Amino acid sequence: MRCLVIADIHANLAAFETVLSTAGTYDEIWCLGDIIGYGPDPNECFDLLRQQRFVAVAGNHDWAAVGRLDLAEFNPAARAAAEWTARELRPENHRFVDSLPVKYLKEGYTLVHGSVRMPIWEYIDEAGVAWDNMALMETRYCLVGHTHVPLLHIDGDSFRKRARTVALDGESVSLKLGDERLILNPGSVGQPRDGDPRSAYMLLDTDSGEATIRRVDYAIGKTQARMYKAGLPDRMAFRLSLGR
Repeated sequence: MRCLVIADIHANLAAFETVLSTAGTYDEIWCLGDIIGYGPDPNECFDLLRQQRFVAVAGNHDWAAVGRLDLAEFNPAARAAAEWTARELRPENHRFVDSLPVKYLKEGYTLVHGSVRMPIWEYIDEAGVAWDNMALMETRYCLVGHTHVPLLHIDGDSFRKRARTVALDGESVSLKLGDERLILNPGSVGQPRDGDPRSAYMLLDTDSGEATIRRVDYAIGKTQARMYKAGLPDRMAFRLSLGR
């Protein structure tokens, strides 16, 4: 199966549309959560996702918008965006978020937003955390989002209890998945945070084990203009230009 693996769209319709138009052919979308939050087009992003063949898991910003997380856990800008999203969300999309699982197993892969240990909240952003989560994996491979940074964590040093962590920088990075346990993050469609403002996504062939993470330019100014018009926090709009 050829899959388009995406994470952290964050209601950025311009970025999501660009990813879909440039990804080429695929059989199914695997969405790793945070479809909404921060951005100006939550309903439109849900509508576009549901036009595809897909599986998806819930992220923390998805849950925040439907009242399943305490907004006190969020910083002021994220909280304001979550409150705005909650007001904008159509009832059918509220129900859609409520229906999303926090973990999904398919084709030998585990799909979560944050981590296996804490699917909604935990960031796998360093080798020790990756190692701890590998011990809990039911499959050889795990796909995560949440950090907004393309990363690969590979089964590594059992003595120091650390995985080997590799940053996946560049316009196109290809991998061949082997026999080792690994945790792979495709980066963010709608709000990258690795210093590269371009959308990130991954194409994965589950039969061959070949994966390619790609970056693509999108109309950042269009999303920013819609955020300003909606009254969303200026900081959230400005950081799109920086990829931070």
